Formats: sequence, structure tokens, C-alpha cells
Amino acid sequence: MALRIGIVLGSTRPGRRGEQIARWVLDTAHAHGGAEYALVDLADHRLGNLDEGGNPNLRQYEHTHTRDWSAVVDGFDGYVFLVPEYNHSFPGALKNALDYVYREWNDKAAGIVSYGGWAAGVRAAEALRLVLAELQVATVRAQPAVPLIPAFSTGSFVPPEGLDGAVRGMLDQVVAWSGALRGVRRDRAVKDAEAAPVGV
Repeated sequence: MALRIGIVLGSTRPGRRGEQIARWVLDTAHAHGGAEYALVDLADHRLGNLDEGGNPNLRQYEHTHTRDWSAVVDGFDGYVFLVPEYNHSFPGALKNALDYVYREWNDKAAGIVSYGGWAAGVRAAEALRLVLAELQVATVRAQPAVPLIPAFSTGSFVPPEGLDGAVRGMLDQVVAWSGALRGVRRDRAVKDAEAAPVGV
């Protein structure tokens, strides 16, 4: 069964530049191969502020939008997060989406593509790594970064020189780690089944 990698567009802001970059990353990923790739646009899911009363570790969700989001996250073996930098960190909409579920993220791999001003979003990427570690997501070392100048100097996204190679290198790592961690999740599922009370 082919690996599935979700390319998560981490901004819902009107007029966001990330949509053009995300679609370019998706096209680059399709050309790269090694897995099946799909765009996950947070703006399409309209989660609102976290409104689940229970512990997400138990996966006992009250709301349909949470169950739908759980299924989306659970359906991937790995992720590429596309994140802008807002005030030295990543958007609240992405943090909210990460917090909605927990076990669905566990033991998967992720790459990060950041974008922003002269720092190209690298501080947002570093902040995101801390959160992903707590969610038991293994982030790869390769970290492409897109400076908005000159990438949008014409008004539309033009990939800076070397970005294609950087994204492909990151994808190599995400695909390799996603494949390896699939076995970890399989072993965990067996242990969880063995530990479950009889009759449950």
C-alpha cells in the first residue's frame, strides 16, 4: 500500500501567499513521487476554536467536525507543513488544528516548508518543531525556507533558485521516515490490542 503524505497549508488568513506556494509544493511532490500526496487546506475544515471537552488521547469526540478532522489526519503516513511566520511563531489556526486530535499524529514523520520576510519563516518552523515533538511526530532535518522577497516580486509565486532541490531533498527524508514509522505504528496497534480488556 502506497504511503500517503498530506501537505498541510497552515494559514487560513485572507489573501495568504501560502496557497500559491502550497500548490507548487504539491506539484513538486507529485513529480518527485515515492508516495501519494494530497493538499490539506485548514481553511476547508473550519474547525473554530478547540471545542472538545474530553482528552483527545481517548478519541472520544463530541462533534462531527472533530471526527471528520480525525479521519483526515489519521489517513496519512506523514506530512509536510507549509507555515508562515507571524510574530516569530506559526499561526494560531495551525496550533488549534494540531491540538484537536492527538493519537492520529503519533509516530508519523513530517517535513516543514516555511515562508516569510527576510527570515523566511525559520522561527515559525522552529516553534512548530517543539509542538510536533510533543505530538510524537518526527520532524526531518531538511527544512526549505521561502523568502517572500524575491519569491513574490512579480506578484505571483516564482520559486527561488534552489528551492526545487531543497523540497525534493526534504521529501526524500519524509518518505523514508514515513515508511519506517509505519512499522512502529503497526507494532503499537498490536500491543494496544493485546492490552485491551477482554470483551472490549
